[in-house]
Amino acid sequence: MRALFVPVATPLGPGGVDRGQEGSQAVLDAARRFQAGREQSGEDGADCEEARTARVVKDSGARMSDWTPKLNPTVDLRRLPLNAEEGFVLSRLDGHTREKDLPALTGFPPDKLRDILARLVSQGALLPGTEAVNTVVPPTVEPRAPELDASDTEPLPEAEASDDEAPPEDEVPESLLGDFRKLFETRLHGLPEDQRVALAKGAEDPELSALCFDPVPAVIKAVLENTRVGLAHARLIARHHRNPVGLEGLVARAAFASDTGVRRFLVRNPQLPVAVFRRLWAMRRLMEHHKLTVDRDVPEQTRRAARELLRQRFSTGPSEEKVELILNTEGRALGALVGMPVDGKTTSLLCGRTYRSPMLVQNIARWSAAPPALIAHLLKQELVRRQPQLRMMLARHPNAPADAKRA
Repeated sequence: MRALFVPVATPLGPGGVDRGQEGSQAVLDAARRFQAGREQSGEDGADCEEARTARVVKDSGARMSDWTPKLNPTVDLRRLPLNAEEGFVLSRLDGHTREKDLPALTGFPPDKLRDILARLVSQGALLPGTEAVNTVVPPTVEPRAPELDASDTEPLPEAEASDDEAPPEDEVPESLLGDFRKLFETRLHGLPEDQRVALAKGAEDPELSALCFDPVPAVIKAVLENTRVGLAHARLIARHHRNPVGLEGLVARAAFASDTGVRRFLVRNPQLPVAVFRRLWAMRRLMEHHKLTVDRDVPEQTRRAARELLRQRFSTGPSEEKVELILNTEGRALGALVGMPVDGKTTSLLCGRTYRSPMLVQNIARWSAAPPALIAHLLKQELVRRQPQLRMMLARHPNAPADAKRA
């Protein structure tokens, strides 16, 4: 719509110039500039609209699908070589969110997110979806364990994982154990001892594995001298041989004694000599000693030796291991350490932490050798201030401060 401007008669200014005509001309010039700006912005807006339309048309062929990414329950994600972006995307998957909703949830562009999902499927972390649209699903490959640095192999202080908890990688299946035992009882057990010894020195599987069930130490010694003997045979001997002499011959081989599976079966063998156990576990961590003392699969004789060795190692072991033992067990290990004091470094490490576990505070309050500095530190914790029963237990401790006892 064009604006109509009606000239109004005004008095003349200096020099005979009509002021009203001068103002109307300025308004007309401003109106023309405004109209030109609107036309220019309209052309720019049309260009932007055309660009957006072209982009929508272009991206419509790669639109995110209704596929719902789900984790693969048969794959251990900790063994996959995932980068930071892939790990972040995996942390946002709940098994119910569709692919087209993930850009808003993760903040990644659709193209980049599709590439990340494709890599996760190729590594086996995600189950491949059949309803995915315009998403290339590479074939599932066997996950490959990443190479770890020396820093990655350090145990976690809050969740210490012992080597003995993990099952041996090449442990013989139970079905084969039955076959080996049957072979020994039906074909080999009736042979004379000298003949079995001679056979064990040059036997091959399955006869070599079957001879691992022989109760005679001389046969076991001959099996260990066989050039074909391996960790699988050593684990069979540690698990099924019931003669201390044969077990000592097995431990004499350093390569076998350092194996996790061999140690795991030896501590569960009721015929393991106490001297052999002490030699094997003398330098193990305090946390591993404690786990043996509470393991129901370990014979009572070995558990008693483990408790004695735990007390010896606690008095001479590193302060970091003592703190690790107390914190990771929430003080339950202190029941076997009655009367065992701690050094100043251990006390300093314990006093430098914030305590939020009532069970840990209760077990420390029942520990007669708890240092006075630790009792005073616990009395200052917010957890103890909010729970009068914990404060009362600490106040009754023999090493509690005098002001706490009076209060």
